Amino acid sequence: MLNREIISTNLAPKAIGPYSQAIKTNNFVFISGQIPLNTDGNIIKGDIKEQTEQVLDNLKAILNESGSNFENSLMITIYITDMNNFSKVNDVYENYFFEKPPARACIEVSALPKGVKIEISAIAQTNNDK
Repeated sequence: MLNREIISTNLAPKAIGPYSQAIKTNNFVFISGQIPLNTDGNIIKGDIKEQTEQVLDNLKAILNESGSNFENSLMITIYITDMNNFSKVNDVYENYFFEKPPARACIEVSALPKGVKIEISAIAQTNNDK
């Protein structure tokens, strides 16, 4: 039987569908795609940089709740609706992943939930103390 723990924090927006913010198993955490929602569930309407910052802040809160952090991230998947925003996303991203950045994929998609410009999911290793 798979040993798994549902990770949830009020410091990130609640799931907007039938899924968990994250699942922790065997010292790994799998974080569902985060979009630029604040903790009240409101969309950050700003430009791609502001939306990226909100998404990464949401990821940080979930990582912390799971006993992990950005340095323990192994794989990041970024979905954006316009590849012309790639360099702007990188400008924000590098402020969060500046040492030993994880593996990453960036995929342009035709649309994202609630009409946002970016969604990011993550896989990270967790610490044993939480």
